[in-house]
Amino acid sequence: MNTKEKLVEFMKEQAYKPLKSKELAKIFDIHKNDMKDFSKLLKEMEKEGYVIRTREDTYGIPSKMNLIVGTLQGHAKGFGFLIPDDKEIKDIFITSNNMNGALHGDKVIVRLLSRSNKSRKAEGEIIRIIERTNEIIVGTFEKSKSFGFVVPDDERIRQDIFIPKGLTSNAKTGQKVVAKINEWPSKRRSPEGEVIEILGFIEDKGVDILSIIRKFDLPEEFPHKVLDAADRIEEEVLDSEIDKRVDLRDKIIFTIDGADAKDLDDAVSLEILPNGNYKLGVHIADVTHYVKESSALDKEAIKRGTSVYLVDRVIPMLPKKLSNGICSLHPNVTRLTLSCIMEINKKGKVVNHEIVETVINSKERLTYTDVSNLLEHEDKELKQKYAHIYDVLKNMEELCKILRKQRENRGAIDFDFDEAKVILDDEGKPIEVKKAERRIANKIIEEFMLVCNETISEYMYWAQMPFVYRVHEDPDEEKITEFNKFIRSFGYIIRGTNEIHPKELQLLLKKVEGKKEETVINTLMLRSLKKAKYSEVHGTHFGLAAKYYSHFTSPIRRYPDLQIHRIIKLFISNKLDNKKIKHLKKILPKIAEQASKRERIAEEAERETEDYKMVEYMSDKLGQEFEGIVSSVTSFGMFVELDNTIEGLVRISTLMDDYYIYDELNYCLVGERTRRIHKIGDVVRVKVVNTNLTKREIDFELVSEE
Repeated sequence: MNTKEKLVEFMKEQAYKPLKSKELAKIFDIHKNDMKDFSKLLKEMEKEGYVIRTREDTYGIPSKMNLIVGTLQGHAKGFGFLIPDDKEIKDIFITSNNMNGALHGDKVIVRLLSRSNKSRKAEGEIIRIIERTNEIIVGTFEKSKSFGFVVPDDERIRQDIFIPKGLTSNAKTGQKVVAKINEWPSKRRSPEGEVIEILGFIEDKGVDILSIIRKFDLPEEFPHKVLDAADRIEEEVLDSEIDKRVDLRDKIIFTIDGADAKDLDDAVSLEILPNGNYKLGVHIADVTHYVKESSALDKEAIKRGTSVYLVDRVIPMLPKKLSNGICSLHPNVTRLTLSCIMEINKKGKVVNHEIVETVINSKERLTYTDVSNLLEHEDKELKQKYAHIYDVLKNMEELCKILRKQRENRGAIDFDFDEAKVILDDEGKPIEVKKAERRIANKIIEEFMLVCNETISEYMYWAQMPFVYRVHEDPDEEKITEFNKFIRSFGYIIRGTNEIHPKELQLLLKKVEGKKEETVINTLMLRSLKKAKYSEVHGTHFGLAAKYYSHFTSPIRRYPDLQIHRIIKLFISNKLDNKKIKHLKKILPKIAEQASKRERIAEEAERETEDYKMVEYMSDKLGQEFEGIVSSVTSFGMFVELDNTIEGLVRISTLMDDYYIYDELNYCLVGERTRRIHKIGDVVRVKVVNTNLTKREIDFELVSEE
């Protein structure tokens, strides 16, 4: 137990009363010469929220002082919620009067004012801001005679930023700008800052996406020292390195990716063994050979955490020389890989495997569309073109179905939600929005990567080595109980809500497939589950019904994959000594936390650019009618999703045939006089009446059924 942990445990004791730093130092035998480091440690613990320093300069833990530490989640209407660091504690409601100058995303300390009960959430007041997170704000500039102000794009930040006259950088009204906060808000004063960058008017080419890039502080450019490090990397694989590896260059190995993908980090191979079993090879780019721990490339990669795939561009985790060059598994060139070669029987069970450093030469760069057309439609032209690998592809399809069936049997949940693909013209304008395809080729790669990730994870778990797992915790009992209550109205029930098995949810998905209520039940089930995250502590993956899971297959674009490649390579070469194990145990918790955080930011940015382009696409369709399905119902209206996945809101105020009341328990709107019901899953006809690019909103109106 380190000093930090010892201090927390000591303060948790019942008899403990808050003490000053000198008193704590005496109890813990801190030498006078080490007092500076001890004070620094206490400050660090205070910043992290482990301890609270009172006005009397004494230290204690928050829970013993009726205080809770967490992150503030703001709301457009001015109030907020504290998301506690302690996951055992539920969210706490903060009224606008009790925000006390805190902004969305700030790390804060909250004093409990009232505890939760069945009808209401716990309520609190922010008493201290530990850490500010919004130093840079993106918004729209508004000019006044002697000053200006910036209206933040993020509606969860409700206060405008006051800009004094000399600090506007000559921004014009209506321009998108980046503002830096110089003075933080207090209870009665708005934040004050300066304009540090003018992005342009929103209608200017590229400003829309650039605003989102700045909002999420996504790093567009790589620092010079990182690019210099990338430039120093050889462009061809050295013979001296080939000699150290298992040479698979003569094997039939190929990649299957999207037509526009440039960072090809996984290749596959398949043979049928004499005993009838499948020998599946998953060959992953050996990025760690080029990105060494603690190098400039490595530090930048962990800072970014993941590549971000926006509608019109990719913000890569690694410089293009690596991501699209020497690390990418292009056809007919020699590439270094880390391979997981598995023997899989006819029931889909991995009966044997080996993990080995290899060198490959991909024979083809296949696309999902071509492989799907070949396998699904027996396309004659493609059959001729790929005659040399046709049998391999047919065997891959066969194995894919076996693996899928095996996952199904154990209870893996497969949400088949439609994803959108936005097509842009050369000017960045959306010209088409359609459903992304999920065909047989996509499923082959998906199943092969899943079985590889599980095999790797289980192997390293039993090796008892420090590792980074992909964990999906069991859902909250309360949420599943609520979900169970709702589905009863459709005649369904799930058993064992206190310790639910994913198989129960999977069976429900099968029962509702193709029925009117499918959308509503799938949507609400997904909302009842937790989000997956990275963790240095082993945990199961609920959604996949997997005991062991990790991310191994995408080291070009995800840092956790790159990190576990490093661990695996050390382990299989017997170089993981006690010193390295101790080092890994120290760094992995921070890596897992950073990777989870960057993944959430990337997802949010990707979703926002997609939503923006969808609203832009619908902006010239005012007055047009579409058929859609009610995807969710709220107290202020209902969201309708069109066939191309675009979603808009039918506001309750526009339903003129009756006065509608929101039935929270059954997620529907009920007409007071007619008893007419609007619920999730209803097929409706709507007209586009308004779009708002700033808020990324589309308004629909129901078209009369007469």
